[in-house]
Amino acid sequence: VVENMIENVTLTPKTSVFEIGCGDGFLTSAILHQKIERLWVFEIDPEWADYVKKTYPDERLTVHLENFLDVDFERLKPHAPWTILANLPYQVTFPIIYTFRDNRHLINEGVIMIQEEVAQKIVKTEGRGYGFPALFLQHVFDFKLLKKIAPSAFFPPPKVTSRLLYFKPKAVVDEIPQEQEFWKFIKYCFHQPRRTLKNNLEQYHYDLTKVPEVTLQLRAQQMSKADLLKVWDLLRT
Repeated sequence: VVENMIENVTLTPKTSVFEIGCGDGFLTSAILHQKIERLWVFEIDPEWADYVKKTYPDERLTVHLENFLDVDFERLKPHAPWTILANLPYQVTFPIIYTFRDNRHLINEGVIMIQEEVAQKIVKTEGRGYGFPALFLQHVFDFKLLKKIAPSAFFPPPKVTSRLLYFKPKAVVDEIPQEQEFWKFIKYCFHQPRRTLKNNLEQYHYDLTKVPEVTLQLRAQQMSKADLLKVWDLLRT
């Protein structure tokens, strides 16, 4: 699994890497076997942080004892762009990936291990499971599903299947008019995924008479980002 993570990114003697949650350093050790310039690890558990510092002494390694979600990304600017290799804590997967989104200008590429169900939700383009997270993240990142990982790959085995997910910030991001309001609109559209667009939107301030009835009878899960942008263009004016 670790080999699959490393072989899907480009590591050079000038690459800066960061890892989130090192645990016993299984991935940390593998990264340090590569020719890289530096590895920063963010670990919330003082015992693991101390263990990794002592077990893998390397001048390229810096262990930060802190919650990644509290990190001031200004600190990462001097060594950007960064490559991310991380087995994400499953309970905070989306907050962490949204943090990547906010700071994508500092990121070159990455491979993360997340829950299979979450990975599928991120790469969806229609149908069941497709919704705000997919649209919000695909707007700025290109994603690729990599190796599926059975529970037996871990000890003790978790109750879920995992997946490696590659991502890279898009070179060009489409402009969206009134973008912050657009993402609120998207959340409303998917509020109850099995309901029609009309049923989801009629409780808000939009003038739905501007949208053809045939479109209002669709579910958001049946619509691409381009389709939803057309509706947004009609409603925002």
